Amino acid sequence: MMLNKPLVLTYLYLLTYILLSSGVILYNKWVLSPKYFNFPFPITLTMIHMGFSGVVAFFLVRVLKVVSPVKMTIEIYSTCVIPISAFFASSLWFGNTAFLHISVAFIQMLKALMPVATFLMAVICGIDKSRCDVFLNMLLISVGVVISSYGEIHFNVIGTVYQVTGIFAEALRLVLTQVLLQKKGLTLNPITSLYYIAPCSFVFLFVPWYFLEKPRMEVSQIQFNFLIFFSNAFCALALNFSIFLVIGRTGAVTIRVAGVLKDWILIALSTVIFPESTITSLNIIGYAVALCGVVMYNYLKVKDVRAAQLSSETLPERIVKDWKLEKKSSDIYVPDSSNDNNIRGGNGSTLDLNADEAAPLIPSSRLSHIGRSQPTTHTA
Repeated sequence: MMLNKPLVLTYLYLLTYILLSSGVILYNKWVLSPKYFNFPFPITLTMIHMGFSGVVAFFLVRVLKVVSPVKMTIEIYSTCVIPISAFFASSLWFGNTAFLHISVAFIQMLKALMPVATFLMAVICGIDKSRCDVFLNMLLISVGVVISSYGEIHFNVIGTVYQVTGIFAEALRLVLTQVLLQKKGLTLNPITSLYYIAPCSFVFLFVPWYFLEKPRMEVSQIQFNFLIFFSNAFCALALNFSIFLVIGRTGAVTIRVAGVLKDWILIALSTVIFPESTITSLNIIGYAVALCGVVMYNYLKVKDVRAAQLSSETLPERIVKDWKLEKKSSDIYVPDSSNDNNIRGGNGSTLDLNADEAAPLIPSSRLSHIGRSQPTTHTA
């Protein structure tokens, strides 16, 4: 039996993404938890990630010249990169702080609120419209999260507030990325995203670190383990690149299904690795209800994106595309000379709400077209 190499490679990328995404979250929890590695300094850990990512990106861009930097002006940097980096740093800070107070399983259940937060931010910023069907999905997700929270044995208000605040900060970052970067016509791949955003995020994190964690670190007996922190930062960096590979080889539906599968695997693994995490029947019921809302919302968004793509195509282009789709699976990426090397977001694109908060340095293209890169024209 002949193996379909592109198919095997696609599933290998998906498996790598699921393993790295789950591994980074569990690794962060293990490092920060007082019961395990006992490094209760989430801002410091996040700064290590940003510093490491920035150095690697600088080496790839300026020394090895793997990619070329985009045309960055002071005006673009101050109006786009700085605000996006600020909310990015905030989302990581609050999200990592939540590990100190609540379990990984409950954090994943709260993350089901991500579509709700992003939809609200998109409506407020005027890049999405309120619709009855979407509103019902948002209501279903919210009810599911409330049920899950009610069933949480070790419910902690502080940890929940940190996590929800981090979710809304990430949602606002996604919306700002859509509005600001695409308005300027910028295309950032993962390396250039790290190159510009990581150093700026590091600077933003330095301020709360100086006042909140530096005094505590001076009086505590914390030993810096280079191997632990290097491997932790390396895994976070590898996750960014694995997501980029998955985006390039799969369709929107596939990556959404992989994200749902990853969440369930992560919830199950967290209860094994961290025995103090207890899942109740109400947790499962609530998360299942929220997940139904997320799945339905993703389905609506996929339909919107496909409808927008079809409406922008001429009849001859559609006939040629349909003919090509008969020859290859719609979920397997086959390199084509007409495809751009960078994944780009087009005009009239919609937000993707499955952004992985463990690796939010994915370019703004992920907000619109997850799957094959489509050459589009940007307007200034």
